[in-house]
Amino acid sequence: MLQTSENSSTSDLSREQRAPYSVDYQIKLLSQLLSRRFNEYLEPLKLTPFHWIVLCCLWEEDGLPTSSIGEKLKQVGGTLTGVIDRMEERGLVRRERNMQDRRVWRIWLTDEGREFEAILPPIVEEIRQQAMQGFSEGDRHLFSQLLNRAVENLS
Repeated sequence: MLQTSENSSTSDLSREQRAPYSVDYQIKLLSQLLSRRFNEYLEPLKLTPFHWIVLCCLWEEDGLPTSSIGEKLKQVGGTLTGVIDRMEERGLVRRERNMQDRRVWRIWLTDEGREFEAILPPIVEEIRQQAMQGFSEGDRHLFSQLLNRAVENLS
């Protein structure tokens, strides 16, 4: 048994600090359950959760540079480039070189990419309602704030 001090051992950890009871494990589990549920809807549409996230960025502001999308999503370039490649092949987005800075590629929605704005948000809201069933509006807001703070603390 690992000893951390003469009078303490790993068995002294509280139940809340151990998987499957720890907050980090619970967040991971929640993420997996939400992803699994969302994928059930996305697979027939031939989309991934990452497509959803990129589409959301572009619905908010079309024509973003790839680097701006990466910053919003806290993603490294290679991963995002591959996703955008597949989205372009699928006809959801198109790339255009920025005429002011030829090193920069801007990502624009196609008509098909825009069409999903009417389809996907209601699906996400339905899943969110299922996950938050029994939460008061205040609890939902607090939960969101706490998660955002934890993400910022680790970013």
